[in-house]
Amino acid sequence: MFRFPAALVAVVGLCGAGLTQAQGQAQESLVDRSAEAQRRQAELQTRIDTADDETRRLIGELRRARAEAQRVEAYNAELERVVERQTETLSRRERALAGAATTREGLPPLLRGMVERLDGWIEADLPFLRDERRARVASLERSLSDPALSPAERLDRVLAAWRGELAYGRELDAWRGLLDGEREVDFLRLGRVGFYYLTPDGREGGVWKADDRAWQPLDKAARRSLENGLRIAREQRAPELLTLPVSQPISRAETTHERGGEAS
Repeated sequence: MFRFPAALVAVVGLCGAGLTQAQGQAQESLVDRSAEAQRRQAELQTRIDTADDETRRLIGELRRARAEAQRVEAYNAELERVVERQTETLSRRERALAGAATTREGLPPLLRGMVERLDGWIEADLPFLRDERRARVASLERSLSDPALSPAERLDRVLAAWRGELAYGRELDAWRGLLDGEREVDFLRLGRVGFYYLTPDGREGGVWKADDRAWQPLDKAARRSLENGLRIAREQRAPELLTLPVSQPISRAETTHERGGEAS
């Protein structure tokens, strides 16, 4: 049998051992490089994830900024409309103030003329509640020179008096009073069309005639109708058609009412 020399076997053994050691070192180096690559990949992924979070944060801030900008634009648009309305209001007030001096100068003679026309109208009107209505005019005349009242308050009082006079033309009214300051009678007024009186016993009655400015007696049938009218005015009888002579033509009463409306 052939045998290798011992020295050769030793050399071969040493070579095998060196090769095994080199292979081990190469494998360890490969493992180290793989671990380093994984570490770097993990770091890169971390940076990518961080970048994604930052991007999402920036996108969210951008959206919030856009929404805030839209709210600011809407607020500015509404504020602009408010400013325009306030500017218009201010312009109207400036024009009103510009004419206020003229109004203050023209108001006193205007009020004086309205009170005088009201007094004249009462004198020419049916003579109902004349003392009360004259007292109202006298009060108005005193208020025109009352320094405690402002021009606006004087105007309100004059207009209120005119409105009260105009309301008489739409009322059905009955009351007890003195005829010519002597006899107690019941009065009935149908707006400004008819003005009547009836004694408590019903035996005497009259209608005021504007053309004659005097009372004209009523016959029995008219007195009976007048009695029904008094009861209607006092809500003691249902409304019904009354057959009574008028104090003045309806057309004239309407004309008087329209003139009063113009004065107010």
